[in-house]
Amino acid sequence: MIQEQFIASKERSGAPRLIKELSSDGNKYNQKTIAASMRRQGLQAKAAKKYKATTYSKHSLPLAPNLLKQNFARNQKWVGDITYLWTEEGWLYLAVVIDLYSRLVIGWAMSERMAASLVCDVLQMALLRRKKPRNVILHTDRGSQYCSRDYQSLIKAYDLQCSMSAKGNCYDIAVQKRFTLT
Repeated sequence: MIQEQFIASKERSGAPRLIKELSSDGNKYNQKTIAASMRRQGLQAKAAKKYKATTYSKHSLPLAPNLLKQNFARNQKWVGDITYLWTEEGWLYLAVVIDLYSRLVIGWAMSERMAASLVCDVLQMALLRRKKPRNVILHTDRGSQYCSRDYQSLIKAYDLQCSMSAKGNCYDIAVQKRFTLT
């Protein structure tokens, strides 16, 4: 009975939660007895992965219009985003820039902090690898890193066009989201 309920909970319930789930039939169970049975059966609850926000869009920094509008043209549009990875050293943030036409990662960087310097480093790598093209549309979300003064200065210095998704719209950067999930 304990094993069946454990499997039904996707192996996420420990003894205290299993007691609550098993008690729905009106019977009473002892937590130590349930815990001992779980140990004998080799049942150990998996910890749920913690969610980490990678976009802080409740800032007062200036925003850019959405120039991308899901129209991916040949070698003229790039998309950038930040994701997080769990490593043995803790959480690390990975920022990348992808060319939408070729779907190649053209810039990347990792950091323990999700700061504006992370996305600036990525953009500089992408610019160097692509020989500093002009007038490229660079599309991102509305995160504070992308709205920062340093990042916006880089965009102006290299004659890039800044474009940002509407709040809650992930469709324009679907290629980027797909990359960060694989």
